[in-house]
This record gives sequence, C-alpha cells and structure tokens, in this order.
Amino acid sequence: MNQNTERSAAGKAGKNVLVIGAGLGGLSTALRLASRGYKVQIVEKYHSPGGRLNILEKDGFRFDLGPSFFSMSYEFTELFDFCGVANPLKFHPLDPLYAVFFSHRQKPYLIFKDLIKLAAQFPEEKDFEAKAAKYLASAGRLFHDTEYKIVKRNFPTLLHYGAALTTVPLKHLPLLMRSMWTELCRNFETEDVRVIFSLVAFFLGATPFNTPAVYSLLNYTELVHDGYWNVEGGMYRITEEMVKLLEDKGVSITYNTEIVSAETEGSGLQSFTDQNGKKWIADLYVANSDAAWFRGKVLNRKKFNTPKLDKMDWTLAPFTIYLGVRGKIENLHHHTYFLGSNFNEYAEGIFRTAVSPEKPYYYVNAGSKSNPACAPEGCENLFILCPVPDLRYKSHWDDKETLADNIIADLSQRTGFPIAENTITRTILTPEDWRDSFNLYQGSGLGLAHGLNQVGGLRPANKDEVFSNLYYVGASTIPGTGLPIVVISSKLVAERVLQDYPL
Repeated sequence: MNQNTERSAAGKAGKNVLVIGAGLGGLSTALRLASRGYKVQIVEKYHSPGGRLNILEKDGFRFDLGPSFFSMSYEFTELFDFCGVANPLKFHPLDPLYAVFFSHRQKPYLIFKDLIKLAAQFPEEKDFEAKAAKYLASAGRLFHDTEYKIVKRNFPTLLHYGAALTTVPLKHLPLLMRSMWTELCRNFETEDVRVIFSLVAFFLGATPFNTPAVYSLLNYTELVHDGYWNVEGGMYRITEEMVKLLEDKGVSITYNTEIVSAETEGSGLQSFTDQNGKKWIADLYVANSDAAWFRGKVLNRKKFNTPKLDKMDWTLAPFTIYLGVRGKIENLHHHTYFLGSNFNEYAEGIFRTAVSPEKPYYYVNAGSKSNPACAPEGCENLFILCPVPDLRYKSHWDDKETLADNIIADLSQRTGFPIAENTITRTILTPEDWRDSFNLYQGSGLGLAHGLNQVGGLRPANKDEVFSNLYYVGASTIPGTGLPIVVISSKLVAERVLQDYPL
C-alpha cells in the first residue's frame, strides 16, 4: 500500500467500514456498527460533523445551522439503546408547539397539543374539537398501520415493497389518490385551519398541494403521538454527544475530505478516492451523501445523470438568515411561522420562479427562548428560514441582501421590534451555499421529495444495485427525510450490514 492509500480503520479483527459523510445518518450508522464490533472510520467534506445538523458560532452567538426541532423523540432513545449506551441528551417538549402569524391578523395562533386549548384558537371553525379529533384519529390509524409494515422495514426488491403495501388496510388507499390539501378541505371549513394543519408538508420540503394525503400522519405525530422537542443546549448537542460516543468506540472522523470517484473491478467496489488523490479502502462502505446524487456524480450511473436527476422531484431549497439581535423580542416564540394571505397562490407558484418573493413566507426559530446561553445576556439569536426555488429554477442569488432586508423589515413590522437597528451580527446562506457545503443537489434542502413515485420502496434503495458492499443512509433513501426518519434509516442499513456481513 503506497502513501496515497489509507486503510479505513486499524486492525484486522472484524469488518472495516468506511462511512462517507458525517451527517446524522452517517453518525448514527457508524455508532450502531461500531457498537457491534465493526471497525469504522468516517470521512466528511465539511469542516465539522453533523451535516445539516450543524452549528454557526459568531460574535458571541451560537446558531443551529439547520434543523431546530424534532418529533418522534423515542427514535433517539432506540438508537442509544441499540448501542448499549445511556441517552446523553436532555429533551424538553415544546408547548405551545409553535405560533403562526398571518398578515391579516394581529394576534398569532398558538398551536397546542391539548385539543381544548387548540379549539379556543379557532372559534370560527364550528365543532373544531370534534373535527380535529376525528381527523387525527384517522391519521393515527394510518401511522400505526404503516409504521412497521412500510416505514421501519427494508425492501430487498420492488416486489417486496409491493407485497408490503398489500398488507396495509384498503381503507387508507384513498389517501394515496388525493393531496394533503384536498384531505384538509374535506375535514375543515376555514382557510386558516387548513393552512396551519398543512404546514407539516413544508417539513417534508414540499407544499400541501403536491404532497400525498398519507402524510396527514405527521399531524398525528405532532399533535397527539409525541409532539415537538428541543434539546437542552441547542440542537447541535445531538451531534456533539454522538461524536463523543464515537470517539469512545475508536471511530475517527477525517474532515475537509470529499469523495470524488470510485475504483471498481468487475462487479466489486475496491476503493474510493478523495479530492487530493488519496484512496480509501474498506471492506464495506456506507454513503451518507444524497443517495441519488452520489450514484450519478461519484459512480457515474446513467440512471442518475444530471438530466435525469433534474427530472426528479426535489424538496424546496433553504434561504437562511442568522441574526444576533440586541434586546428581547416579546412577540416571538421558540418556533414561529409568518404567512401572508394568499397561501394557495404563493405555495403553488413561488417554488418554480426565478424571482425572489417581495412578500415572502418564512419561519423563525428564536433559540434563545429555550436556550438562553445561545446568545449574550439580553440578546436573541434568530434563525430565519425562507423556502425558495432550488437552483434549477433560480440559479443566481445576487439579490440575497435585498431578500434578507425584505424579510427582516417584515419581521420587524409584525413583531413591533426594530430588528435591523439592533442587529449585532448577520449571516446569509443561499441555496448555492447549501449545495457547496453539503453536496445538496441543486440546493435542495431535504433531498428527494415524497411524491407517489418517490415514496417508500420507490426511493433509491439503501443497498447498492451493483456493489454488494455499498450501502446508503440519509434523507433520499428509505424511509425518507426528517431527523427521526434518518435515525430509522440508520437502523435499517445497519440491519442489512449485520445480515449481509456478520462478524
């Protein structure tokens, strides 16, 4: 072995595993396999671990770079139990879950799990409590009828996926045939209620008009099943604690290292090569890069070349602003959505235009509300996310300062707080930045979307179709996107490795 060749892990006892990417999926998979005795090493393009679950520290402020809350907290408990370690994280439930400001109302809606409290927010919706209970009960039945039959399950072939679908009760079939918005219109009369219940579609990086109604189950997970949670110390604590556990198990992470090509022999995968020409050799490989993009860019698969990737459905791109602000903003909760009064028109049109919105819809996370140490005393740290078109539709972001100014001006007007005048630090990330930092295809924030042709077993598989020693984990493979779903993804790929290559 020459100086440009690197073994993926020291020692010959057990299988050597190279994990490509230190996002949540890569860290979770590495931890699972290391806990079972595999020799694991991780390479990461970015300068720090976590992928989108990362951090920005600037001028005394600490910002969560991407995800700012999560549901299905028990999936993290399952991960640590699987690895035989105590959960090092402290979770705190959010109550209310979030607030929603509409431009036509001075007062925000507060979204509680308690249906009696929630019903009080919508006096104009007749019999809201009964309607919501019925809607959520139906969504709950769907969740539990698919959790283990579809979501938490590997599919060796499409036939296996088809067979699994036949085990789901037929009563849920109509939800595949209509959109989430259509389903909400069947259950609620007022526009504001429909819009608020449809916001979970944006968590999937899509709109309720192109998201199947089966994802109404997310309303169940947020309002009934588990709610939303914050991590004591900020979301990046998840990454920090997982890295500590990996270090305890002898797993190292090499940063600033991008895998750019593969070396194969016949039907076998021999090694990967990074941007500096160094070869990385292992017995097994797990790619925590986008499962579709990686197949096209690194493995040169024609099925996943750029024209074909562009024809796939991708999630919305993030335009993010990080503000350190002097003073306390009373009209903000930990999570707040700011919406206009033209939801249908905005959602259907804005994501395929080359023009930045003049009156954008956006989300604000005030992390300092739950974790005061994230900002200097008497200050707020604000993370603002505005979903925008991906780079297929809007390829240049020369107007990023103007868009940021518009959002900040709107936020100032609606909260009654002069944010611009009190800004201490400001950072803007465009879809170009997200693409370049984390190899997010066309700047898509959450990978492949969840339309009917890209859901469940129709997503790129978590085991490579050519190389038996290459696996995938993350948002664009099964089961899909979202922090707890990616943790499930790590369990599914670990199960395949344990079955295919037992020690």
